[in-house]
Amino acid sequence: MAVIGFALIAAAVLALLVLVHRYVWRRLVGDTTTPGSLPRRAGTVAAYVLPLLSVGALVAGRTGTPFPLQQALAWPGYLWPAALLYLTLALLAGELVRPLLRRLLARRSGSAPEPAAQETVPAEAAPAPAAHASAVTTAPPAAAPADPSRRLFVARAVGGAAAVAGLGTTGYGTYGVLRGPRVKRVTVPLARLPRSAHGFRIAVVSDIHLGPVLGRAHTQRIVDTVNRTQPDLIAVVGDLVDGSVEDLGPAAEPLARLRSRHGAFFVTGNHEYYSGAAEWVDHVRELGLHPLENARVEIDGFDLAGVNDIAGESEGQGPDFGRALGDRDPARAAVLMAHQPVVIDEAVRHGVDLQLSGHTHGGQLWPGNYIAELSNPTVAGLERYGDTQLYVTRGAGAWGPPVRVGAPSDITVVELASRQA
Repeated sequence: MAVIGFALIAAAVLALLVLVHRYVWRRLVGDTTTPGSLPRRAGTVAAYVLPLLSVGALVAGRTGTPFPLQQALAWPGYLWPAALLYLTLALLAGELVRPLLRRLLARRSGSAPEPAAQETVPAEAAPAPAAHASAVTTAPPAAAPADPSRRLFVARAVGGAAAVAGLGTTGYGTYGVLRGPRVKRVTVPLARLPRSAHGFRIAVVSDIHLGPVLGRAHTQRIVDTVNRTQPDLIAVVGDLVDGSVEDLGPAAEPLARLRSRHGAFFVTGNHEYYSGAAEWVDHVRELGLHPLENARVEIDGFDLAGVNDIAGESEGQGPDFGRALGDRDPARAAVLMAHQPVVIDEAVRHGVDLQLSGHTHGGQLWPGNYIAELSNPTVAGLERYGDTQLYVTRGAGAWGPPVRVGAPSDITVVELASRQA
């Protein structure tokens, strides 16, 4: 039954994608070009090739395709879904404008959009004597055909505006990712934090997503940004990579230049388990980061703990809160690194003061934030659950489309505050 259900869902999604592509083609190509013209042929070819490139980009990353081919497919293949989303939204908005524009053009040309019926005497009818005038019949004229040039103008105006809006949004969102994350600063008071640790600063970095699109230059931008904040400690909260150590080891190498007073710590995210988690844990250790695999360390004034991502359960390496947080001094404050916000209930049960998470990307592509809210307790920012506070960063990179709209990437400097200060 589960297989049948999955097949039905997959079929429904595929049908929806076909309909969306058909709609976009019709509005941007079919309604705006003439049959047999070069623009129509080019638009039709693109309507078939672009979704195939998207499928190819997704499949290549899961099938061990040579990395140079993954990179060649990634840019057009991953950008197209984002472009399709915003083209579709812009075209749907254009449907509201289309009839208004037609009416405006009809008024300016001096003709009514829909000719009204008028009483007329048929042209072939002879003049009737006055005595027999009542015998003359009247009939409405045939409706005037729509002006094809006006219809084409409206289609091109609305389609062109939608193309500019949709592709412009995608382009700006891409620029935001390639520019690199901005720094956010958040102050979090902790009841059990001693006065000596007041002002302790943790640079929280998540969802870097090194892969066929975001590579070494992306890592270097993040390292430079983190180091400029001069943090006391760096917390890399999962989803560092989308690929193997063999392919992405050189892209991750700048992480060795992270600098902070108490070092850099790392926990796995779900994407590490798609990319060889054990190899990546060993590799980040070689780069100077300290993996916390269901473990904790004592920092000046508080305990820093980390748990594996829940995706590791399929490999027998899931989160173990007892191991990470058991047998510790309950008088000390506890800060937990956990990739997914959904483990907040376990954090509350184990007396954690602050959980640092990522995973959600803040939704990444509006209106994706509304979808992210369905499966995550917090999508972005700081919220309280009982005596535990949860901070979720939007992440420093992007997964799939290297595009962010309405959810800019960030590196967050969390400053701990003591109530005793």
